[in-house]
Amino acid sequence: MALPIDEALPRLLASLRQTSNLVLSAPPGAGKTTRVPPAIADAELAGDRQVVVLEPRRLAARMAARRVAVECGEQVGGRVGFQVRFENACSDATRIRFVTEGVLARQMIDDPQLRGVGVIVADEIHERHLAADVVLARARALQAGARPDLHIVAMSATLDAGPLVTYLGDCAHVESAGRAYPVDVDHLEHPDDRPLERRVSAAVRQLAAAGLDGDVLVFLPGAGEIRRAAEACADVARAAGLDVVALHGDLPPAEQDRAVSPGPRRKLILSTNVAESSITIEGVTAVIDSGLARVARHSAWTGLPALRVEPVSQASAAQRAGRAGRTQPGRCLRLYTRHDHDGRRAHDDPEILRADLAQVALDLAAAGCVMTELSWLDDPPEPAVRAATELLDRLGATDAGALTAVGRRMLRFPVHPRLARVVVAGEDRGVGAESCALAALAAEREIRSARRAAGLRGRAEADASGPADLLEDLARLDEVRDGGARAARAAGLEPAAVRAVLRAERQLRRVARNRADAPGGGAAVDEALLQCVLAGFPDRVARRRAPGGRQLVFAGGGGGTLADSSVVHDAELMVCVRAGERGRGRADVIVTSASEVRGDWLIDAYIDRIDDSAGLEWHPALDRVEHVSRIAYDGLVLEEQRDAARARLDPQAAGEVLAEAVRAAGAAAFVSGDALATWRRRVALASEHAPELDIPPVDEAGLVDAIAAAGIGCVSFAELRAIDPDSLLRGALTAGQRVVVERLAPTHVALPGRRRVPVHYEDDRPPWIESRLQDFFGLADGPRVAGGRVPLVLHLLAPNRRAVQVTTDLAGFWVRHYPEQRRQLMRRYPRHAWPEDPTTAAPRRR
Repeated sequence: MALPIDEALPRLLASLRQTSNLVLSAPPGAGKTTRVPPAIADAELAGDRQVVVLEPRRLAARMAARRVAVECGEQVGGRVGFQVRFENACSDATRIRFVTEGVLARQMIDDPQLRGVGVIVADEIHERHLAADVVLARARALQAGARPDLHIVAMSATLDAGPLVTYLGDCAHVESAGRAYPVDVDHLEHPDDRPLERRVSAAVRQLAAAGLDGDVLVFLPGAGEIRRAAEACADVARAAGLDVVALHGDLPPAEQDRAVSPGPRRKLILSTNVAESSITIEGVTAVIDSGLARVARHSAWTGLPALRVEPVSQASAAQRAGRAGRTQPGRCLRLYTRHDHDGRRAHDDPEILRADLAQVALDLAAAGCVMTELSWLDDPPEPAVRAATELLDRLGATDAGALTAVGRRMLRFPVHPRLARVVVAGEDRGVGAESCALAALAAEREIRSARRAAGLRGRAEADASGPADLLEDLARLDEVRDGGARAARAAGLEPAAVRAVLRAERQLRRVARNRADAPGGGAAVDEALLQCVLAGFPDRVARRRAPGGRQLVFAGGGGGTLADSSVVHDAELMVCVRAGERGRGRADVIVTSASEVRGDWLIDAYIDRIDDSAGLEWHPALDRVEHVSRIAYDGLVLEEQRDAARARLDPQAAGEVLAEAVRAAGAAAFVSGDALATWRRRVALASEHAPELDIPPVDEAGLVDAIAAAGIGCVSFAELRAIDPDSLLRGALTAGQRVVVERLAPTHVALPGRRRVPVHYEDDRPPWIESRLQDFFGLADGPRVAGGRVPLVLHLLAPNRRAVQVTTDLAGFWVRHYPEQRRQLMRRYPRHAWPEDPTTAAPRRR
């Protein structure tokens, strides 16, 4: 059968004979995946080497290989084969090998020069998976060095070819017009908040009512949404004469084939984005697009990839709609509004800009490459590069960028470096098989239905208590290993997730080898496994803020909450294996899977991260200096002892700590505001009238220094507050300056009828005193301060304590006002003596 790409093949082959690299632009369904690789092989452009075709997904690699094999009249495993995780259908005769991008990236570790590869065909390069970018960067380096004969062909339906052509250097660009029929695209008029499966069912009913003359392809985020949609669409599909089939990467090959192969009746195909590109399903005339996909994002808190449901880009939406116009005019119903569509990003972000780079850094270290020295289509972010290299050093996989023996052992396991480190630790402790199970559980989806449903809400109460959620999951997994889907559901587990875990576990077990005898007894095995988990997550240690509480504080800073669904009820220290951010910021981190840790394990395994300190510290709650002995791991306190009595053994050091606390608290914490204000005014008055002594003004810094100095020998605020406040204030001046202040701005003056009368110093008012008029008898003139230069304002009080006069001129008062005041006072207070000449009268001292 002729395909649109056929007319472009001669141009493509001619260009490849002239250049090292080529970019092919062809629309979906043009036939580039199935026609280009065999054409290159038949033209002997790969010589006696293989044509390796990179596919973004396992399903695409498997099905493309089968299609090409059929067109070549052969069986898969002969001239045409495929290799994906868990499956290798290749032989010595294979010349066209379809692989996932990660398979070739790992092949480059064992065969850095790709001696058996003549042409690399990167299919659907517009998806910009991380592994594809790694392959391109490594291949470009090979072309510039040991393999100038290596060819690179990049194929895409939607990618802007210009930057890629420039990046590939000696590169041609070939375009194929393809063949496509018009597709009518309808959007929702208004947002629909109903569950996704109900919206899909309504869309199927709408298409059926308008009449169907082909298959319906529905794009959904994942297997769970597919299952729910299948249940919701069962009745409407039956009425419309549609067979409901699923299509996603976790299905057995037979079920995948059923979805993509022609059948006796029209089909309702519920698919992930695997059908968006790479796979062409004949007979599809209608598409329902949820507008959603699961996207791999790096989880900063687990250090593991995490799949999140996100809106697809405009380019992906166009790809999906185009699947309805392959053989005739079609229709696409988008389950979102046009406004929503128009606000989406134009293209998907390259994965290298958002992914964890630890695996890439490990692979490159094994090949002797430095990530920052390679030429990338998009340079990886510097913070991500730094985080990846630091993690590998932390795991013991590298040492200053060079691969270690541990790192080389980790390369054997096709899982994230953290989980590979868990398995390596298991080999060293004699629990290799069990550690493979833990790594598989951590790598794959959550198997417990209740916890999957709870997610980050953390509302599902744990129905058990134990040292680690992974150990609890392992126990559940062991119960249903041979029971199938029914046993899994009965145990509250997700069958698909269980299958994925068991498959990953088998792959890891094929490689793992114990290097030590197995520990005796179940408790010893559990302890060994807990230490294995720590080996993979040494930077994810946390401690409860309070015994039995759910609030956690993390090593290195920050905090979070342990989900109610976790079985780790008692452990004070733990490793956070799975976590996510419920909102924005570190306070919203929810730890959904934890594993107990003991302090002595941390000390034994990571002594270089242990800080054993002792010294004097301030205790802010008790306001005192204490001697503190502390053992901390990455700043996380493992053990602490506080002793207030030992702080007195070093008065000088204790005084320095106390002084720092005084400076932070301020002078007002030790001296009342009124006393401080009065002292400031007295010093100002003395400084004004004795400038030759250079008395400094009263400022906060000088005061707190004086208070701190007065506290030498003290270890607490309580002891400081017991000191006379006046002595604390005077400490900022020299002895001579203090004498002058007391002389020029005294706190009290004496009157003939009273030994001590307090002097009031206020802002914007001259100093003043008040006392009974009789207390001034025998005094010809009023008292003064500032060496006699400033007369005090006198408040002269009647026996009822009310002022009869306020004056600074006592002598004038006696002459001008006292005679009249005397007559009035005598009538009011006849029992009091009111002499005619008050300046010579002898007052009664009190």
